[in-house]
Amino acid sequence: MPNMKAALHDGATGLRVLEVRRPEASPGTVVLKVHASGVCGSDLYYYGIRAEPETVPGGHEVAGEVVQVGPGVEHMNVGDHVAVECVGKARACGNCWYCRAGQYVQCLNQRPHLGGGFAEYMNARAQGCFVLSPRLSWEEGALVEPLAVGVHAGRRANIRPHETAVVLGAGTIGLACVAAARVMGAGRTIVAARYPYQASLARELGADVAVSGDGDALSQAAAQATEGRGADVTFEGVGGTGPEALAQAIAVTRKQGRIVSVGVPKVPVSVNLITLLRKEQTLVMAHCYGVLDGRHDFDLAIDLMASGRVPFHKIVTHRFPLSQIDQAFATARSRAAGPVKVLVTP
Repeated sequence: MPNMKAALHDGATGLRVLEVRRPEASPGTVVLKVHASGVCGSDLYYYGIRAEPETVPGGHEVAGEVVQVGPGVEHMNVGDHVAVECVGKARACGNCWYCRAGQYVQCLNQRPHLGGGFAEYMNARAQGCFVLSPRLSWEEGALVEPLAVGVHAGRRANIRPHETAVVLGAGTIGLACVAAARVMGAGRTIVAARYPYQASLARELGADVAVSGDGDALSQAAAQATEGRGADVTFEGVGGTGPEALAQAIAVTRKQGRIVSVGVPKVPVSVNLITLLRKEQTLVMAHCYGVLDGRHDFDLAIDLMASGRVPFHKIVTHRFPLSQIDQAFATARSRAAGPVKVLVTP
């Protein structure tokens, strides 16, 4: 069996590129040659606190080419270009109530993780692979996963035509929510961006207004767009370790409006239910992706990029080979470098 290069966290000092055995296809799986893998904010956080050595590589924003097909796989062929839904469908049991409903991330009997895209090759369950349009580049294929998060949030929000949407945060997920809000019919989209380069990207993806993260500036922009009411729907795309972003979302949203929590908080955060109650607001949780109205969010994300309606490739700011994955992570953490999406290209 040939070897390959893979990045594994040693549980103490960080990621190290090692030579390991290349995976072989087994029943129900395919082996992919990885062409691009994104560094996610969750990667930065969880690798930062990891205390156990990895046994398989991470990396869940992946695009690759099928190079081997295992027994029982009939819908995929060698040479197919795919994006991998690593978090849910690729690990789903397929039998529980949530799987039958297409909510694979909620699976009650998730199977072991086979490995991710921080490697030259990866083994993936074929059920979690989505064939890419030939119009998409490898980089765009790696962006299917984060765009699907924004698409899922937009669908969960039930955006109606001409509504005013506010997006808190202009990192990868915030920008995905901007793009989703625009294509789903929002009449006006206002974004709170911390850095000028984020604000510029938000406008390119369809934001009408980009303001600083200051709460007063955001409230004023939302009020001006809505005759003083506030946003119809607000996407909280920050997460973090405190309640400030969610509180700001509640404040900037109109009475009987919706708040969509899509940023992943790293610790439990408090919510002022009294304000939610008195304003009759709806708090919607949007976690990852799944099947809604008969279509998976990955399918919609692929279609949106392939059609040209969402130029999501513009969020890629840095690229590194696998041999420099430590530099890729350092860049993703560095605000001075102006990162939005950092890609690793084995």
